[in-house]
Amino acid sequence: MKIGYARVSTLDQHLDLQLNALRSAGCELVFQEKISGASTDRPELQKLLQQLRSGDEVVVWKLDRLGRNLSHLVELVTQFEEKGVAFSSVQDKIDTSTPAGKLIFHIFCSLAEFERAQTRERTMAGLVAAKLKGKIGGKPKGLSEEAKKTARVV
Repeated sequence: MKIGYARVSTLDQHLDLQLNALRSAGCELVFQEKISGASTDRPELQKLLQQLRSGDEVVVWKLDRLGRNLSHLVELVTQFEEKGVAFSSVQDKIDTSTPAGKLIFHIFCSLAEFERAQTRERTMAGLVAAKLKGKIGGKPKGLSEEAKKTARVV
């Protein structure tokens, strides 16, 4: 059975685009949520995971609709694989039921991990360079002198 999962991050967003794509992809059952992807408590995702049987296929509109982050996405797809469940992403054209699809999924994951590490490295280098120039990051502590004068007047 093809089982879809659709998620948007806020209550005012709509699932219509994802639901139409999942139904067009042949999903017989679609779990849908309006909850932040960062949330660890996603009841509909948990129901989907409990529903899975060997031979099923989980279908999402895009990869970022499923996992909180890269490691969570890999963890979920690994769980699917262990249960004998395929995974596909409509927009990303990924289908882990084939060897090529598995390869592409892992390449995407590796590229995302590499980009995250590169971003972290650039950020750290920028912080070191700023510190050498005497700049201190973060929110200024306390009130400025002008704000203190204003507060005294009031």
